[in-house]
Amino acid sequence: MPHESGNEHQVHPADEPAAPVVPAYGPARLRRSRHRRRKRALRWIAGGALGLTLVGGGGVAYAWQHLNGNIKGTDVDAALGSNRPDEQHDGGAMNILLLGSDSRAGTHGEYGSGVMGARADTAMVLHVDKTHKKASVVSIPRDTEVDRPTCKTSHGDVQAAHKAVFNSSYALGGPACTVKTVEKMSGVRMDHYLEVDFKGFQKLIDELGGVDITTRNAIHDSNSGLSLDSGKHRLKGKDALALVRTRHGVGDGSDLGRIQLQQAFIKALIHRADTVDPLGSPSKSYALADTATKSISADSELASADKLLGLAKELKGISPDRTRMTTLPVTYDAQDAGRVLPLEKASHQVWKSLRHDQPIPKKATQGSVADRTDSPVVSGAGV
Repeated sequence: MPHESGNEHQVHPADEPAAPVVPAYGPARLRRSRHRRRKRALRWIAGGALGLTLVGGGGVAYAWQHLNGNIKGTDVDAALGSNRPDEQHDGGAMNILLLGSDSRAGTHGEYGSGVMGARADTAMVLHVDKTHKKASVVSIPRDTEVDRPTCKTSHGDVQAAHKAVFNSSYALGGPACTVKTVEKMSGVRMDHYLEVDFKGFQKLIDELGGVDITTRNAIHDSNSGLSLDSGKHRLKGKDALALVRTRHGVGDGSDLGRIQLQQAFIKALIHRADTVDPLGSPSKSYALADTATKSISADSELASADKLLGLAKELKGISPDRTRMTTLPVTYDAQDAGRVLPLEKASHQVWKSLRHDQPIPKKATQGSVADRTDSPVVSGAGV
């Protein structure tokens, strides 16, 4: 088990000279901040170009075509038709459904046996505000009872159902049905969807060199295989996957505790990705791009290396401290302890905030059983 106490130092890119002393606030500080962001973006563009040139048979076109061929696309718009919420017209605001699927294909029972097909055990709505500098993430518990709409698939229609568990939408109708279910329950149009599966997630974290987290207390879960003492850790792929799958070792043992771990890990992942310098190793940068594109499924509009690179550039300025993590306000179902019900008024407030490109008010989650305990994990090894 990795447990590295010496990882709390911060990475300072060697190609950035020491900055002059400037006032803590005011125009000079703002100019320096913008200059750093521009330099970081240029490093990524240059590093990506070098990686494509040096790897992939020496040809940029060949390498780019290879990356495009890695990405699996789904024509969500064709499957959903025209009966959808209106598009958001707030000068650049964007909504993306993020899915983590638990397909066991090719894992040889490592993540559990007796499970057929795939399920979307992680679902988050990422709302990017019109400035593309702030984001809100709303996690939807997989066991939330929802009114699942009728969904069309290549194998026939999936019939509508009242009080169906949320992740049945993916199991029965795939990503398009999950998008349709989210749009029906929220009234928020999803501009895109992105999905990563077990194996892809693990490989991606390994390619990044691990992600730093701090545990407030020990976490031991024999079901996921996670065993961490309290303290600082750099988690490689296998342990990172175990962390985001853990629920029996935290909170009340339900999916709500697991969501807290996932949200903390996402923030740590954002921080880790921001420290990677593509100029340090162009071939490694290309390897990371290769792994990422192999790990991702997306809607057909986004399923190209060009579009994904463009999206990454747009989201580059969103730091962990500008990302607000929220879980859909829910309460336990008195008739079924394994399920949760959305708190109608509070959930409406959450979705309304996203529709109007506004921050989600803290009072929206008060009274939710998902908001009763602090996460046992903090993003970053130095926190």
